[in-house]
This record gives sequence, C-alpha cells and structure tokens, in this order.
Amino acid sequence: MHHPSPSYDFAYANTFDTPVDRHGTWCTQWDYVEDRFGVPDLLPFTISDMDFETAPEILSALRGRLDHGVLGYSRWRQADFLSAIVDWYGTRHATEVAPESIVYGPSVIYQISLLLRLWSAPGDGVVVHTPTYDAFPKTIAANERRLLGCPLGDWAELERLLALPDTAVLLLCSPHNPTGHVWTEAELDRVAVLCARYGVAVISDEIHSDLAHPPYVHRPWALHAGPDARWAVVTSASKSFNIPALTGSYGIIGDPATRDAYLRHLKEADGLSSPAVLSLVGHIAAYREGAPWLDALGTYVRGNLHLVADRLNTAFPTLDWTPPEAGYLAWIDVRPLEVDDEALQRELIETQKVAVMPGTAYGSPGHLRLNVGCPRAKAERGVTALVDAVRALHRRDGSG
Repeated sequence: MHHPSPSYDFAYANTFDTPVDRHGTWCTQWDYVEDRFGVPDLLPFTISDMDFETAPEILSALRGRLDHGVLGYSRWRQADFLSAIVDWYGTRHATEVAPESIVYGPSVIYQISLLLRLWSAPGDGVVVHTPTYDAFPKTIAANERRLLGCPLGDWAELERLLALPDTAVLLLCSPHNPTGHVWTEAELDRVAVLCARYGVAVISDEIHSDLAHPPYVHRPWALHAGPDARWAVVTSASKSFNIPALTGSYGIIGDPATRDAYLRHLKEADGLSSPAVLSLVGHIAAYREGAPWLDALGTYVRGNLHLVADRLNTAFPTLDWTPPEAGYLAWIDVRPLEVDDEALQRELIETQKVAVMPGTAYGSPGHLRLNVGCPRAKAERGVTALVDAVRALHRRDGSG
C-alpha cells in the first residue's frame, strides 16, 4: 500500500501558501456565493473544490495538448487513459483493476443516476448513510426512487433497511462526505455480507479516496465485492487534483452485462460517449506524474485541519473536535456549544462576512462543514470567524 513521502513537501509548500484570486472566473464558490447565502462578497468555505492551482504536471500536459491546436472528437477507451487508471489503483490502492471493467462518465453523479436506472425501478428504495452529501437526495428523487437514510454507524438500522423488499441499491460514500470517515476493512466486509444477503446492489462513490489521511487507508469497494454481486465504483481525479471544471469521471463496473447496458445508454440514449479531451489529459497526467504533488497536498491540508482543531479546542475545550480521517472538509458538531443554527449562520454572514455550509444542507442540524482546501491564512480566517461568532452568541445570551 502506498504511503505519502514527506520528502515531497517542500517542493510545493509555497504553491499552497500563495493565494490565487478566483474572482471573475465564473467560480461557483467565490463569484456565486450570493446564490446560496443571499449576500455577495462573503469569504467562502463552501463547495468542495480547493483554492489551489492544480499540479504543475497537469497544467503542463494541458498546455501541451492545447498547443496541438485541434480539439476534435476523442475516445476514452484507449490505452493511455485505461492504463493510467489501472496503474494508479495498483500503486496507490494496492488493487488490481481489469482495463475492460472501466467505463467513462461525464460526472460521478451522471454515473450514479444511470446506474440507479439500471439497477432499480421507480419507487424502489436507495439506502444512503446520513448525514448525506446533498447531491444524493436530489439525484435519487429526480430518478423517482426513495431515499432511505441510515445514520452512520447504526448497523441494526442498516440491516433493517437493506432487508426491505423494495430496497434495490446501497449508495455508499467512501470515504464518507461530509464526515470524512474512512471505512475500515471490517466495516466494508460487513456491508458486503449484508448486501449479498438481501440482494442489494452497491454503488460506491469514491471521489475522495485519494485524500485519506495516514494512518487511515482507503480500500476500494472492488476489494470487497463478491464475484456474483452487482457493484460499481464511481470516481474521478477531480477532487484530489482540483480539476472538477474539466469535467469527466470514470467507473469500475464488475458485471459485464451491466457494463454493456451502461455503455449503450451512455452512447445511444444520452449521446455522451465522446469525452472531454482535456479531462482525459488531466487524468492521465495526474495518475502518471501527480503523486508527489498529491502527497504534498495531503500534508498541507492536514496542517490546516490541525490548525482548526487547535483553535476550536483551545477556545471551546468541551468541543473536543477531531480532524476528519479523509479530505479537506472539516465536519464540526457544534451542538456542545449550545448555539442556535440560524443565529450562528446570521452571525457568520452578517458580522464575520464568511460563508460556511450549515449542517442542515446534509440533513444534520447542529453541524457545520468548513472547507479548508485553501491557503493557511484563509483557513485561519475561517476558524477565527467561527470562534468569534460563537463567542458573540454566548455573550449575547449571557453564557460566556
């Protein structure tokens, strides 16, 4: 199993510390913060992309492809793209992936949507762990399926939901968004046994898989699925290498019949089999040359998360907040602080002038999701705003 090498940290440290002005770039997080929070010009810690430039190796590859000058139709089913994925899984995740099992998709959510249609019928139940990434309920509802929420860690409830006669699919988030939980080998084996027992297909969204923090190790669902099970891994380099605007994702589908049906829908029903060529270039460069940058990113993000932990726990010892096991999203349970959700959001927006995602967006009141995929100075500004907002509310109600 691959482990990050600290020797890479210094080559990229200045890159991560250097702010990049994203204003005026049609940036969802910065330019359109008013859409969600009702106020313009807030300092955003919101949507899950990062404020860092992507790896220089990716930028170099993209420039080289643009210099060719022709941007015609392309194929994703070619040796460079497929072998880059196979090699990445072999070296990064100690997992053997058959090239023929790989499929392309314009996005992870598109893949999930199509697989739901292939593996379930309108009205069928789809189990997800709560709190839940906010796109999951929307996708499930838009496909006329029923969301069955299971609290993370509640194994009795998970089995009860999987055993329901109209439960068709478990939509697994691995690592879990928004909590950052990395599923253990024992947990994944337990899930696999339950899904096999009740004949439930598994779609494993593993888009945050490259950002597990040591000593936690991501284990692809492909290592746990039975030979006759219906399963798919859906993922992309977009989160780990900060290239979501290139679009593009890929999946690993175990069952050949499902794979054929997926590709037929992709090409013939939806007309989406011609990939974004720059996404292919970005993925290949990321997986062939980007590991040192990714290791350095992980080290830097862990520094930001530990900064958040130190500041929060010093200010509010009862909070006892622990950084997530994966990713750059700090999922913070603020219920021990006894502050009202709406009052806290007003204080953050109106006084502190920052935008932080409320837990209600993920079905979990009393929580916040603070994105610290950013230069350390910005992360410090975000946690300072949170501390100051809570203290202001405590002073107002006489508890602090």
